[in-house]
Amino acid sequence: MISVKNLSKNFGQKLAVDSISFEVKKGEVLGFLGPNGAGKSTTMRMVTGYLPPTSGEVIIDGVNVSENPILAKQKIGYLPESAPLYSDMTVSSFLAFTGEIRGKGSTEVNDAIETCFLEPVKNQSIDTLSKGYRHRTCLAQSILHDPEILILDEPTDGLDPNQKQEVRNLIKRMGEDKAIIFSTHILEEVEAACTRAIIIDQGKVVADGTPDELKSKSKTAGSIAVSINGMAGSGISSEIKSLSDVSNVIELSSSENSFKGQIIPSKKNNALSEGVFNMCKEKGLLLQELKVDEGRLDDVFREMTVADTVIKVKSNSSQSDD
Repeated sequence: MISVKNLSKNFGQKLAVDSISFEVKKGEVLGFLGPNGAGKSTTMRMVTGYLPPTSGEVIIDGVNVSENPILAKQKIGYLPESAPLYSDMTVSSFLAFTGEIRGKGSTEVNDAIETCFLEPVKNQSIDTLSKGYRHRTCLAQSILHDPEILILDEPTDGLDPNQKQEVRNLIKRMGEDKAIIFSTHILEEVEAACTRAIIIDQGKVVADGTPDELKSKSKTAGSIAVSINGMAGSGISSEIKSLSDVSNVIELSSSENSFKGQIIPSKKNNALSEGVFNMCKEKGLLLQELKVDEGRLDDVFREMTVADTVIKVKSNSSQSDD
């Protein structure tokens, strides 16, 4: 439903987005990850037609955004990072106003109010709302017309933990029959709500996959934490090192009758866990713990992106060399 092909954006001499391509199908919730300044918001503005690309194209449900922006925007629900609100209106009157623009009536307004949990404040002036309710009001206007495509920029920004969970659950439910892109820097949201995630850095896509696929790229993915009793720690370590597919054994603690540590495999598979289990059985050792590390998204994020502070240091260093 969303097709992005070789999309680029220049601001003067700065290349903010560098020829990125991806697709989002119906039933997919795509998490858009990246450090500050990576090009996330710029990409989302181009996808929604609010910012023209320097090159490349965006197709929304078969409609080219550059060639037919009005029709494309009719198919999209968009929650920008700083969504505008008419603060002198009540929640209900604001949603009725935005609904009227889109040709929708009270039924759709009431559905949006219920979906976004706005019933307690629907008759309250927007300027008296908390940041969380303001954000939910913005979300309500983006789904008011029941679009098949949702573009959400930091949809949980400013919400408390309970509200964040509500919005994540809402996104997950809506994602069953819509195509959704939402940008976030909160990695737990990707695992909680996304079927797929893209990591963007310095305007380029550096990773694309399901949360589990991305976690498997972590350096710690596949490593095995073990706690074994019944032999001197040095002896247990030697037995583990003799197993096939073992790259390294990291000792965390050891005694005359126990070993606790981490096994680093030479390749990621399930055979090594079985090998450790069989070794303990053959040697009469007590295997107290065996846990395979699934990997961590935050590790993958750090490994695949350049920190904003690093870029600034490099920039300052280059300037001082001139």
